[in-house]
Order: sequence, then structure tokens, then C-alpha cells
Amino acid sequence: MLTILATLVALSLLILIHEFGHFFAAKSVDIAAPRFSLGLGPRVAGFQWGETEFVISAIPLGGYVKMAGMEDDEAAAALEGGEKIEEVDPSRTFDAKPLWARAWVISAGVIMNLLFALLANLILAFAQGEQYVATTQLAPMTTLGGSAAQVAAIPTGAAVTSVGSQQVDSWDRMQELLSEAPAGPVQIGLRGAQPVTLNLPEKGASRDSIRAALRFLSKPVFGAVQPDMPAAKAGIQGDDSIISIGGRPIRAWHEAVEIFRGSPGKPLALELERAGQRRTVTLTPATEKETVNGAERTVGKIGALEKPTIDYRRLSFGDAVAAGFEGTWRMITILLDTLRDLVTGALSPRNLGGLLSIGEASGQSAAQGPASFLFFLAFLSVNLAVLNLLPIPILDGGHLMFLLVEAVRGRPLSIEARIRLSHVGLIIVVGLMLWANGNDVVRYLGRLLNR
Repeated sequence: MLTILATLVALSLLILIHEFGHFFAAKSVDIAAPRFSLGLGPRVAGFQWGETEFVISAIPLGGYVKMAGMEDDEAAAALEGGEKIEEVDPSRTFDAKPLWARAWVISAGVIMNLLFALLANLILAFAQGEQYVATTQLAPMTTLGGSAAQVAAIPTGAAVTSVGSQQVDSWDRMQELLSEAPAGPVQIGLRGAQPVTLNLPEKGASRDSIRAALRFLSKPVFGAVQPDMPAAKAGIQGDDSIISIGGRPIRAWHEAVEIFRGSPGKPLALELERAGQRRTVTLTPATEKETVNGAERTVGKIGALEKPTIDYRRLSFGDAVAAGFEGTWRMITILLDTLRDLVTGALSPRNLGGLLSIGEASGQSAAQGPASFLFFLAFLSVNLAVLNLLPIPILDGGHLMFLLVEAVRGRPLSIEARIRLSHVGLIIVVGLMLWANGNDVVRYLGRLLNR
């Protein structure tokens, strides 16, 4: 129930924010907007306010603002129920406005989504402060080659006390010092082990690989547990600590993840500790297909997250504002990197998710509390903004592309050309939606068959 409610809230809120951006921008340049709809297709309910009819439509996927002068978009009109609007003053139609005004109206939805994400990140920065990892205990990645291979000399569980002559009080501080240190040998002081000297290369990918390999030790404690997945069916709850799996002692969360992923469909005996009491449960990871760099492999999934190893420190007003902007930009770059990897083939299209994936993430974030859900809303809002800017007709990016063509050639594309391109765009968008939701269905059926 929580998952359904969280999904409805997330999608409805972000669609409303996006469409209100278009609506208020249209009003600001005196474009008539006869209809504002949450959802697509035939009208289900609504009310009239001024010249605008605000409605809820039958298909709960998306929304739209119907503006006078955009009737040529027949592909969108078909989804909207194909209803006609009343004639308005020709000077108040979309096409009658100057190019800058039309670009402003088209861009406003994306701008509103980005502003919402920024506002959410600012609220989190002011309310929570800055996230950081307080522990200095490490669980180095020992399977990497190249310059990162040298971190294997640091034993799992050892706590960093210094980098060179600088004292370290958190994992983040260690990472900062390693980033700033000059190239060459640097001694890493350790509590409970002999110091280790790392030979740092010049700043760049090689040094970044060393820093990434110095993973902090995350305790093997369960956080959010997804309903109807193997972990929940085994009776595992949040805050349960893993003592051993199949008799093998577990010191860090990543050790447990490696076992789960490598044991699809195989029963595992977990010794847990809950409130000081030990108990044993049997867990069988669900089987799931993954495609990485074009190679498909079968992995085990249990439907549970680790308990976050995150602390917060208060920020000054200026630092909180900077953190809000930085967090929003980080979300944008993550999505842009994902799109780049999809185009280059580094990420398989099979990893795309649809409504079920959004619902699953919505439920998990809501279960972790208001702050986690707000962060998820911000990230989803950035997704909606960036994806809407793709140059595909019927999306905002497609309309901006039409305006760019008009600016270059001095006159707009013909209505017939826009209609044909909109039909192509509709086919592309519907195809992508079917593919993403099909991936969700395949993953879901795979989980059902392997339970």
C-alpha cells in the first residue's frame, strides 16, 4: 500500500509541477490555455476556473496544458481525447507570439522541475546538513589491477589515522587528502595494522581508481527490506545484523552482497543478530539477468538494502546553499552520464526501467523516511526535466527543436511537417515506454518464477 501511495504522490506531484510551469509561462505572455489536465485521454473529473478547465483524465501517465494555437500537434491531441477548443482571439494563440515567448513557454516545465529539485536539495542541506562517512575503517577492493592493486596491502577493518602528516577523522577527509596530495609516495597510518605506503600517480583516472578502491567498511546490517522479496519472506527485518552466511563469518556488507549475487536460486543459511539475540534463517536469492558492457549474466537479488553508514554535520547558510546547488548538479550529471552510456553501449537498454521500477524505488525511499523520499523526488524531477529535453517531437525538446529550425530558416515548419514529425516522435516515445515497462515485467516474472 505504501508503494502504491508513494508512486501516485511522486508522479502526480512532479507532473503537476512540470505542467504548471507551462501554464504560468503561457499566462505570463498572454497565451490562452483552455485546458489543464493531469493524465491523458478522456476527461474523468474537473472544474472550470476562468477560461481554463482543470481536469483529471483517464490515463494516469503524464499530463498536458492545451494552449490555443497548438492544435497542429495531432499526435498529442489523440492522446488528449481529440477534443476541440473554443475559438480565441488570434493574438492570444501560441503561434502568434514571438519566438522568445514560445521558447519560454516550452522551457518552463523543465525549468520548474529543476527548480523543484534545487529547492528539495536546499531543504535537505539546511535541515540535515552535509552527508559524510564518519568511519575511517576500510574494506579495500582487492580484485582490481593497475595502480589500484596496491590498496590490497590494507587489511579489511583497519582504520585510517593519517594520510601523510595530516590526521584523519572521517572517510571523506581521507578521500580529500588523497585527492589533494602531490604525486608520489604517501604513507597511510592505520590503527591495528602497520602503515602502508601508496604510490600516487598524477591526478586523473589512475588516482581516482585508487581512491575508489579504498572503500569504507559498511557494517553487515540490513536497512530497508522490500516486501514480497526473498529477504522479507525469510523474516529479515531492518537493523538485523549478519553474523555469518553458510558458516562464513561476514565482516562487511559488500561481502554479503557478493555472496547473494553469486548464489541465484541457491538456499543460504544466514546467522543473524536481532536485539542481542541470534537466530538462523534460510534465504534463497531470486534469479535476475543483468547486462553489462554487452555481456549478460545471472545474479541473485534479495530485495534489501544496507543500513546507511552516513552521518550529517550542520552547515552554515552559505555552505548549505552551495551544497544544494552541488547536489542538484550532481543529479544532472549522473543522468547525463547514464544517457551517454546508453548511446555508446556501455550500458545495456535492458537496464532501463519503467513504472514498476519507479514504484519500487518510490516505496523503498518512502519506507526510509521523509528525507529519503524528498531526495528521491528531487532525483526523479531531474529525470523528468532532462528526458523532456531530448530532441524528440512531442517532447519539450522536440518543440524547442522546431523553434530552432524556425530561427535558422526564418519561418516555421509547415503544419503538415510538424504533424508528421510528431507522429514519429509519438512512435519513439511509446516504443521507449513499452521497452522500459517490458523490462520491468520480465524482471518481475523472473523473480516470481525463481521464488
